[in-house]
Amino acid sequence: MKLEALNTLVAVLRHGSFAAAAEFVHLTPSAVSVQVRQLEEYFGQPLFDRSARQVRPTAFAQQLASTVRNALGEIEDMRSLAHGKVSGRIRLGTIESVQMGAFPAVFAALRVAAPSLALHFTRGSTVDLLDALKAGRIDVAVVVRPLSGGSSRLHWTPLRREPFVVVVPADARGSKPQELFKAYDWIRLDRTLSAGRVAAQYVEKTMPDARRIIDMPSIEGIVAMVGAGLGVSVVPKLRSELLRAYNVREVALGDARLGREIVVVCRKADAEDRRQLAVRDAFMEVIRA
Repeated sequence: MKLEALNTLVAVLRHGSFAAAAEFVHLTPSAVSVQVRQLEEYFGQPLFDRSARQVRPTAFAQQLASTVRNALGEIEDMRSLAHGKVSGRIRLGTIESVQMGAFPAVFAALRVAAPSLALHFTRGSTVDLLDALKAGRIDVAVVVRPLSGGSSRLHWTPLRREPFVVVVPADARGSKPQELFKAYDWIRLDRTLSAGRVAAQYVEKTMPDARRIIDMPSIEGIVAMVGAGLGVSVVPKLRSELLRAYNVREVALGDARLGREIVVVCRKADAEDRRQLAVRDAFMEVIRA
C-alpha cells in the first residue's frame, strides 16, 4: 500500500467525488478509482457504497480518513522539527495581477515564516513563466492554469477560481452585458493572455456586433480606461483595491463556467522541497484568506 493512495482517499472525502479529487491530486478519475480499490483490497472491506447514483463513503472510510489526516499532520510536524529553518534561494515568477494583489502580503508572510529564505522575483505572462519554469530559469510560478489543464510534468496546486465579469463605468445604465456592449465600445483584454482568449470568445459569441476599439495587455490599464468612460470590458473579477481606486462597477455574466484558475506550479521533482512548500503555504494562506 502506498501513502499516495491514502492521500487520495482523504481528497475524495474532502472534495465529494472521484472527479473533483482527481483534479486536486493531479490524477485521472480512473486512477483515483484504482487507488480506492487497492485500499479496499488492502483493508478487506468497501470504502464507498456504489449502489446509489452517487458513491457515498462508508463509516470505515470516514474513520480511516480521520486517522490518515491526523497521522499526516504529525509526520509533517516531525519533518519541520527535523529540518529546522527554511533557508537558501528560490526564484519566483508571477503574473501581473498576483504581483499587484497578493504578492506584498505573501512577501510579508514569508519574512515571518522563513526569514532566511532569499526570494528572487520576476513578473511575466503565464506562457512565458511556464516556459521559464520548464527551462529551469525559475523554480516556482503563480499563473493561470491553461485551459488544457497544463503539462503532466509539472505539479499544480489550485489557489483560487476567479469568475469573469463585465467592468463598466460606475454611472453606466443597464445590468445586462448585451445592453452595456450596445451602449459602449469594447476594450479587449489582449488575446495573447489566456484570460483574454476566454473573454474574447465570450464577447464574440454572445455580442458579435461589439465594437472593439483597442487591445490592452493590462487589466489595471483596462479598468483605468473604463473608469474614464471610454468603454467596457470582460475581465476576471477585480481586486477590491481597483474597485475603490477607479470609478467603475462590475456586472455579472450569469455564466458560472466562465472563469480562470490561479495556481502555484513547480517541477514535479521539486514539489516537496521545503523552499517550495514555504512559498506555496504563504500563497495559500494569503489568497485563500
